[in-house]
Amino acid sequence: MPTFLSWLIDPANWSGPEGIPTRLFEHLEISGSAVLVALIIGLPIGFWIGHTGRGATAAINVANIGRAIPSYALLGMILPISLGISPDYGLSVIPTFIAMTALATPPILVGAYAGLREVDRELIEAARGMGFREGQILTRVEIPLAAPVIVGGIRTASLQVIATATIGAILSGGGLGRYIFDGLANQDYDPVVAGALLVAALAIGVDIILAGVQRLMTPQPLRARARMPEPPEVPGEPPPTGAGALVRATGG
Repeated sequence: MPTFLSWLIDPANWSGPEGIPTRLFEHLEISGSAVLVALIIGLPIGFWIGHTGRGATAAINVANIGRAIPSYALLGMILPISLGISPDYGLSVIPTFIAMTALATPPILVGAYAGLREVDRELIEAARGMGFREGQILTRVEIPLAAPVIVGGIRTASLQVIATATIGAILSGGGLGRYIFDGLANQDYDPVVAGALLVAALAIGVDIILAGVQRLMTPQPLRARARMPEPPEVPGEPPPTGAGALVRATGG
């Protein structure tokens, strides 16, 4: 049996303040907190620019620049600032948390914007013609139809955050990354390999869960349309538009 597997199944590594369950909870705690803050920041901005089209170019360009910055580089940029503000907390989890939030916000914002812009404009005009207010159009038409794309952005953000939380362990943070950096410091490579496997398993598990959520949030008519071929058009009969298209798309 490989020695890293022996390390993984050792009961001593599954209990105590440095046990795998504790480190896993720490990893999920900081990752979930960063994604939650990114959702609070990114979704309203994405919904607003997606619905109104105002400021889209500037917001998307800024988001794309943020997505291009490597995790470790962003962490290195934030560290001197945090140390200058507070030497006591500059090497704590705070720089990692800020970096993770900054990395998670762009894909969430872009996903919300792209999802809303992909909604058929005829459906939106049909909703307006039926007397829907702008807020009702957003919550009852655009967001439900854009939900798969929005969750796709959250999936991307979550995977980036899980990876960055691993790197952040170098700044005295907790999480599964502690096994990797402590193992490297002690030249004990069994926890290094085990820690990498645990992070990979966590990322895969989270992605599978979010993939299921993405499928559940896809409106039933869209799921059925993806499984079934388009019916042949009847000669002389135009495809449904306006209210008919809105009802068919939303399942309402």
